[in-house]
Amino acid sequence: MSQWTPPPRPDWVQQVIDEGRHMDIRSLVPLEPEELMATARRNTGFDDFGEDSWLEGFHVFLQALDEEAELHLLGRLMTRSDILRWLEARLGIEAAYAKHPEIEDEVIDQPVIVTGLPRSGTSILFELLSQDPQFGSPRNWEIMFPYPPPEAASYHSDPRIERCQHLVTQWNRVVPTYAAMHEMGAEIPNECIVAMSCTFLSENLPGQYQIPSYNAWYYQQDLRPAYAYYRRMLKLLQWKNPRRHWLLKAPSHLGNLPVVFDTFPDARVVITHRDPIVAQASVTNLLGTLYWMRSSQAFDARAFENLMTPEAGAARLDAVVELLEQGSVSRGQVHNFLYADLVRQPLPALESLYRDMGQSLDETAREAMQTYLARKPQGKFGKHQYSLGEQRENARKRQLYQRYQTYFNVPDEA
Repeated sequence: MSQWTPPPRPDWVQQVIDEGRHMDIRSLVPLEPEELMATARRNTGFDDFGEDSWLEGFHVFLQALDEEAELHLLGRLMTRSDILRWLEARLGIEAAYAKHPEIEDEVIDQPVIVTGLPRSGTSILFELLSQDPQFGSPRNWEIMFPYPPPEAASYHSDPRIERCQHLVTQWNRVVPTYAAMHEMGAEIPNECIVAMSCTFLSENLPGQYQIPSYNAWYYQQDLRPAYAYYRRMLKLLQWKNPRRHWLLKAPSHLGNLPVVFDTFPDARVVITHRDPIVAQASVTNLLGTLYWMRSSQAFDARAFENLMTPEAGAARLDAVVELLEQGSVSRGQVHNFLYADLVRQPLPALESLYRDMGQSLDETAREAMQTYLARKPQGKFGKHQYSLGEQRENARKRQLYQRYQTYFNVPDEA
């Protein structure tokens, strides 16, 4: 991590950053709590943000941005835009429930939730499963703009799609190498933690900014309020556009399985498994790139040691084994999926997963998945380059990950 090298910036991005060095960007692009809330109220015409449990995280996050993130001008503009959208999403959700309290009666039936190590195939599995008509996944545009509630008749023609498309692909224009790491698009499904950003209790926030004080606060919190609010959002999204079963995804669910099952008691959780050494190297590059979008601050590996060291990673993986061994989560609701199988024979691997879930992969879904794979070959947007580290250090890591790899039969890649 300490040796991570940032990619070159496009000229236009560097010019905006250089111009900002001589401006009072804190005054020009304010990130003050009351002003942001007042602007969101003015933009929407609504004034109720719902219950107050989110406010602590909101204030901790803004203070960390101010004191630690070292945002440049473009980063500050992008950040203000994000925060206002999250606040406006809350206002819209609460307005919808106030006008239509029957939304609360919506039933979320047996959602399928994909999780696993970051960069272990969670995204491609999520996107493949979303080709099955029985599943509905929250698309980027409806996560970004949940109000007014999406409707079935205009789900693929809603004008919010175009606005979202420009905003989510902006990341690729700011740091072009990001396109090789993760495909962005308004109608592509996105992660639960992105939707949870409006709770200000989400791993999405420290995933975009170097804010160690927020990190320290976040990992001491009870995440049930954030998950409960996400469930509230999902009910709104399915109200006028019904989904038979939600298909959801976030790597961070792996460390929160008891909370996941408290929130969605009948969920089926699919855990992807990949050589942790390779997955760790890939996620380091992803994090560095995300931070580089909004700040020229050096990548401070020390601030993430408690999260990113092999010892910490192995402890989290071993904790999953313990949950299963102790029966703290139902084995019958947890399904394992090897990244190596997906790469080698994707459709047979998917068929095996369906059998494990007590289902069959019908021909319609199978053909849709095959078409999707044909249109998205690995490396479509460029090769994601990252370093795996020295052989001696990898051997040490291998010992740490031995229990996890043995338990789930995860093959070595490094």
